[in-house]
Amino acid sequence: MPNLRFAAPRERRVALVTGGARGIGRASALRIAEEGRDIVIADVLDAEGQQTAADIEALGQRALYIHTDVSDEAAVYAAVAQTMATFDRLDILVCCAGTLGKEVPFLEQTAEMFDRVMRINVYGVFYAHQAAIPHMLARGWGRCVTITSGARLGATHVAPYGTSKGAVWSFVAALGNAFPKEGVFVNGVEPGRALTEMVVPRFSAEFLANPPVAIGRYSDAEEVAEVVEFLASERNTYTTGSVWSCKGATG
Repeated sequence: MPNLRFAAPRERRVALVTGGARGIGRASALRIAEEGRDIVIADVLDAEGQQTAADIEALGQRALYIHTDVSDEAAVYAAVAQTMATFDRLDILVCCAGTLGKEVPFLEQTAEMFDRVMRINVYGVFYAHQAAIPHMLARGWGRCVTITSGARLGATHVAPYGTSKGAVWSFVAALGNAFPKEGVFVNGVEPGRALTEMVVPRFSAEFLANPPVAIGRYSDAEEVAEVVEFLASERNTYTTGSVWSCKGATG
């Protein structure tokens, strides 16, 4: 690690990654584990979550999979409690759990569909931060990173999703100013489109091979994970309340 005047000492910290079973969540969990962290995967995809935990253990780190529906406040608090019972600390929170919802015209969206997206994408982030941050404050150091989306600027056929990601953007900005003097930073990452299970099935192979972005391709989840890992690390000594763009284009 460079000689950063305000960097905390490197430790074998513990990270909780919601939505860590696959996609950007899995890539982030593995990348953070490569830096010597123990990882808790909180997800509803049991087989994939358990496989991710096994892959982390193969890197020489401790790992735990907890079946967690992030839309359930009690389940999120239970996951944090189990993390503390197992590792006796929680230093890093990465919120990758999310749902696109149904991609249909606005007038076909229902209140139930809207509510489900908000429960997962917004309430899940709220619950996780409320449950995790007190443990970070107790140790005087913490890093929280949440995935948002350019859909926050308006996406007609996924209006609930775009609305939820706008809320996440505002949430990050608000909490980024809440605890930095206590050593707890809250940030976000806006990845554009990464080649994950949320993106690939929605487009043709031809479109994915030549998408309309300046860099000429969509990202791999591992590229987004590099940004997540930095924001979650001791090397991040001065970034809080920011949403970092990682999408191969301006804006």
